[in-house]
Amino acid sequence: MDLFTNQNFLLYLAVYLIAGIPFGYILAKQFAGVDIKKAGSGNIGATNVLRVVKEKDPKLAKKLGAATLFLDAIKGAVVIFIAKMLGAPEGVLWTIAVLAVVGHCFSAFLSFEGGKGVATGFGVLLVMMPIPALIAITVWLGAAKGLKISSLSSLTGLLAFIIASYVMYPEVPEIISHAPIWMIALIITYKHIPNIIRLFKKEEASV
Repeated sequence: MDLFTNQNFLLYLAVYLIAGIPFGYILAKQFAGVDIKKAGSGNIGATNVLRVVKEKDPKLAKKLGAATLFLDAIKGAVVIFIAKMLGAPEGVLWTIAVLAVVGHCFSAFLSFEGGKGVATGFGVLLVMMPIPALIAITVWLGAAKGLKISSLSSLTGLLAFIIASYVMYPEVPEIISHAPIWMIALIITYKHIPNIIRLFKKEEASV
């Protein structure tokens, strides 16, 4: 079968490319004149957009940070919804969920660099497992308010999702395995390694 006429392959490629759209980089460049990859932590996510743009315009920083968070999450959710409309089976949906996070974290538009995958990860998981995802988002927001350290809050929310997914779905419907969830978790954790090192050194910045 010709690879480029295979529906699943084309779907996977589209997901990877859509998820790779670097909204934080685009918004910061377009509206604040800042190359987010060369400022702050160099990350393209909402936290770095907020920190960097805040130095120039605090009000704009909040707007761009919120827009980045929303767009990074919604692109993950949208690709799942599109695949569902096309009648993709559960196994394909979970593959798409993983690929969306891969696309964001290793974007073809940024020389295979990218964000940390938290917003996009929660975007896809909110569609795939709504209740565990809502629990995780609640924990994430609570931790962010209490700890005021973005990376630690994100990882705490991720851990909450993993625990909730096992409690509510000892066997993931149709695919049985929790492997896709662990793949997403490992990618996000891998992207947070510099933050984890700074946390142990007590050098991680707060928001």
